[in-house]
Amino acid sequence: MKTLSLALFLAAMHPLAAQEGLSPSDREALLERLEKIRKEADSKVDARFRNALTAFRGAMDSPNEALNLYLKCEEIVNFDEMNKNNVDFREWKRQNEEKLSNTGFRLALRQQLRWLALTLEAASEKPDRDKLAIEAAKILETIVAEAEELSTHRDIVQQGVTSSVFARAYDINGVKAENWPLAPAPVAAVYEEVMLPQLRRKDRIESLKAAWTKRMANEAELLDAWSGKPGEKQKSGVRSPAYEKFVSETVPNLHWEAEVDLFKVGDEKGAAVRMLKHIEDNLSHESAPKWAEQFVTMLQIKDSAESDP
Repeated sequence: MKTLSLALFLAAMHPLAAQEGLSPSDREALLERLEKIRKEADSKVDARFRNALTAFRGAMDSPNEALNLYLKCEEIVNFDEMNKNNVDFREWKRQNEEKLSNTGFRLALRQQLRWLALTLEAASEKPDRDKLAIEAAKILETIVAEAEELSTHRDIVQQGVTSSVFARAYDINGVKAENWPLAPAPVAAVYEEVMLPQLRRKDRIESLKAAWTKRMANEAELLDAWSGKPGEKQKSGVRSPAYEKFVSETVPNLHWEAEVDLFKVGDEKGAAVRMLKHIEDNLSHESAPKWAEQFVTMLQIKDSAESDP
């Protein structure tokens, strides 16, 4: 029996043979070869991901290590691959010396690395979403706690990690993770996609309630710290217009969304009482009519479901 490679070679060399169909043995050999190629490709991808994850984890807990890895990746992506020489790289470092030595810059790199490592875990075949939610919360807590320090370099923690210089240097910029925000700083996305879904269970109602409260506080704190230009400090006691608008318009909507969430998960009586009071306390809010209409619909649906035999 001819091997597939020989059969295809002869077919390519002979015009008449090229019009012939594949024999069962050819098909079997082709499928075997394709499977081998697929496994080899998967193995290379897995090895690349493992190497990247090891490098990121090794650098994300140390300011100096994070900077060293950043410099290594910058040299690969923006100098080696661009056919620039060492002199160009040294000159670039000299010009960026102030930024590279900045504490906030190194802190931002560490959070980006932490989120990138977590993103690789989220993209794995069977990610532990509870574990991911816990780790995501820790990263977000660090960013909020160090918001002032990070202000000048907040673009780093707002950037999608798969487009970072780290991901590009390790050739993992094509990684995709379902229901996963690619940056840690957008608070709403982290809570909506990562943290809240894990708490929408009847046995986790109190944790869900606490998470909603924490979300609102986190959003407000970051908005307050980052309302001005990067690195610009707010005057003591002065709130930005964006912050005031968030508190007066967005927060009431988030409170409502939280109670709807809790009602649907199982805290019906408690949520219903709080929803009614929320409408009464915010009658002048532009969303009040919509809340009332939604509340009526929810109660009618529940009443209809309970009356069905």
